[in-house]
Amino acid sequence: MAGRHQKVRSVGIEPEYLGFSPDGLVSGDDLTLTVDELEVLRLVDLERLSQAEAAQRMGVARATIASICERARAKTADALVNGRRLVIAGGNVAYASASCADAEPWPAKGEGIMRIAVTYDNGNVFQHFGKTQQFKIYDVEEGKIVSAEVVSSNGAGHGALAGVLAEGGVDTLICGGIGGGAINALNQAGITIYAGGSGDCDALVDAFLAGEVEQVEGATCDCHGHGHGEGHEHGHEGCGCGGHGHDHGEGHEGCGCGCH
Repeated sequence: MAGRHQKVRSVGIEPEYLGFSPDGLVSGDDLTLTVDELEVLRLVDLERLSQAEAAQRMGVARATIASICERARAKTADALVNGRRLVIAGGNVAYASASCADAEPWPAKGEGIMRIAVTYDNGNVFQHFGKTQQFKIYDVEEGKIVSAEVVSSNGAGHGALAGVLAEGGVDTLICGGIGGGAINALNQAGITIYAGGSGDCDALVDAFLAGEVEQVEGATCDCHGHGHGEGHEHGHEGCGCGGHGHDHGEGHEGCGCGCH
C-alpha cells in the first residue's frame, strides 16, 4: 500500500542562510536540515510559540510539530557537538504571503517609472537586508528622481521581503549585507541587487544614477548572527565588499563575508 502523502507545511520566512560550517575541520557527512524543520525551530525555540500555536501557523497537526521538532533538534545538536556541516534544503513547504489585510499600502507606481528601494534606517543604508523595517523608495523617470518616500517592510523578514518588494513594484534594490537565500528570492522576482552599500541613502542613490555604484556578486552577509549598525566601524581589506564602510559590533578578520 502506498504511503500517506505528506501534507504541505506553511513556512513564514524563506531561509536567508543556506548552510553553516564549523570553525575548523568538518567532520563526517553533511547534515540536511529541511526548511520545515528550520521553521519549527524558529517558531518553537526562537519565537517561543507552543507546539499547538506552531501547528496552527504551519497548517499541520501538533503531533507532526513534535516529531519535526525532535528531529530538527537532534540534527542541530549533532552538527554543533560533532563538527558537521549543516545544510538548509528541501522539505514539502509553501511560503506564506507576506501581505496582510492591515499592511501599509505602498504608493502606486506610474507608467515608465523605475523604482529603487534602499534598506533604510534614519537616513542611512540599513546593513542587514533580512531585518530591515523600512525602505526608502525612489521613483525615477528619465534618469531623474521624481519622488521619494519611506515605507514599511510590513513586518516581513529575510526572503519574504522579496515578495514585498515585488508587490511594491521595485525594480532595483540597494542594500548593505544580504544572504544567499534572499538573493535567490529577489532574482526569482526579477529585482536587480546592488549590495554592499553604506552611508546616506540619498547620496548613494545619486551615485547609482550617475553610474558610480558597482554590483557585488553573491551573498554579502554570511556572518550568521553578528549585529549590524552598532556604531563600530572596521576595515575591509581583502574582504571583497568593495571597500564600503559598515557599522558592526564584531571583528571579521578573514571571514570573507563581504558585508562588513
